[in-house]
Amino acid sequence: MLDRLAHALRADHPERPAVLRQTALGTVRPVIRRGELADLADGYAAALHAHGLGSGSRSGPGPGATVGVAVRPGPRALAVMLAAHRLGLRIAVLDPTAGPDVLAARLALARPDLFLADAAAQAVAGWAGPLARRADLALPRLTALGPVATLGRRLPGCAPRLRPADSALPAAPSEGDGHGHGSEDAVIVFTSGTTARPRAVVHTRAGLAAGLGTVADLVGPRPGTVVLGGTFFVLVPALAAGAAVVLPARRPAALGRQLARLSPAHTYLTPPQLRAALTAGARFTGRVWTGSAPADAALLRRVKQSGADEAWSVYALTELFPAAAVEEADKAAHDGNGDLVGHPLPGVRARLAEDGELHLTGPGARHRYLGEEPDPWIRTGDHARLTPDGRIVLAGRLKDMVLRHAENIYPGLYEPALHVPGVELAVLVGVPDGNGDERLVALVQPAPRTDPRHLRAALRGPLDRMGSARPDAVLFGTVPLAGRSRKPDRAAASAHCAQELAR
Repeated sequence: MLDRLAHALRADHPERPAVLRQTALGTVRPVIRRGELADLADGYAAALHAHGLGSGSRSGPGPGATVGVAVRPGPRALAVMLAAHRLGLRIAVLDPTAGPDVLAARLALARPDLFLADAAAQAVAGWAGPLARRADLALPRLTALGPVATLGRRLPGCAPRLRPADSALPAAPSEGDGHGHGSEDAVIVFTSGTTARPRAVVHTRAGLAAGLGTVADLVGPRPGTVVLGGTFFVLVPALAAGAAVVLPARRPAALGRQLARLSPAHTYLTPPQLRAALTAGARFTGRVWTGSAPADAALLRRVKQSGADEAWSVYALTELFPAAAVEEADKAAHDGNGDLVGHPLPGVRARLAEDGELHLTGPGARHRYLGEEPDPWIRTGDHARLTPDGRIVLAGRLKDMVLRHAENIYPGLYEPALHVPGVELAVLVGVPDGNGDERLVALVQPAPRTDPRHLRAALRGPLDRMGSARPDAVLFGTVPLAGRSRKPDRAAASAHCAQELAR
């Protein structure tokens, strides 16, 4: 897919916009054109090669070198990925919200030969650190990580800029020279882990290509259309197909204006982004995709009621993107317990362990965790069941299981039923009762302008049908979120419920 994209940017209408932006006045302008993006990727490839990367600078498994990247999504980040692919390098992706201790431990595991950061990331690690920490952004001192270069605009105090070069490029790697082969490492993405044992997911070039191909087949972007989304798995298939991409605005009102002005054929937003946009009155067009956090049928229904032709929930993991997908109509028709996430996508296989944990494998699955032996099967940590026709129904995270009166209760089995009209988000959490047992509490976040009395009446039916899993208490309030994908923070929700119950 990356090879296809690199070729398509020059061969297929290089004068057309690749990435669009909407100005404050509402006009739409190209950030970069397709041919310009190809030139930028070549320039970064030449600059990285001039740094001695891509020439076998490190022995051992995988590529000749690793490049750490802390850059906001956009043309430069994509150009660096294309440049690294051209040189047979691997990229280690950095999340600036993980905290300096965790980040330092993760990068000590990846050991990048060069660290690329934009000016914003370096400010977080330097003079803007105290202010950034208020927004849960923190980086270790970058110079402690090894050689650092600035990608994009350089501000005072930043490392020297990695300037795109116009020197001759080395020949593209091929299978015969040990690079470019599908088994070579392409990207390292850090997932849950501590400073004592960081976890780094390693995808090979072949696995990355398979995942991108699955997205392309699932979404089906078309030439000349507009796709709204900011992730790598959105940018690459869209641009390879000849579509233009617009990065979603951060503020809900501005996002709504983007949707109204551009009428994208495809939109990818996380569930929190969708909820915020809907609250701001956004209208959707075409097909809308969401993932990275649970998306219930009620949320997908609201998206379609706001103009979308289709609304899809995508089940994906850092280790396998994507794994399954389901459209709102099928999700709403599911009348059993649990969260229907759909059939495994082509090539993906599913099985259940003895304890009910879902295991997945497929061509797009990660190769291994860095420092560990390869394992084709991914242990998802999700408790699940498989329907007779092979669809996956999630019952919740194994670690989120609540033990009450010696009964194992999996919150994911029952949470979908709590999302009646007027409920923005709902979780079931365990709260210690002081006797070694737990109380089961539902924390329900009402949608704006919802009357709590009417909501309590609407919840009576779903609560009655929960049987022995009926919660001991139902509290109304805001569900805490955490992480890049803004998933419900169950530990914080449990602490909040305990505090409320103690009053």
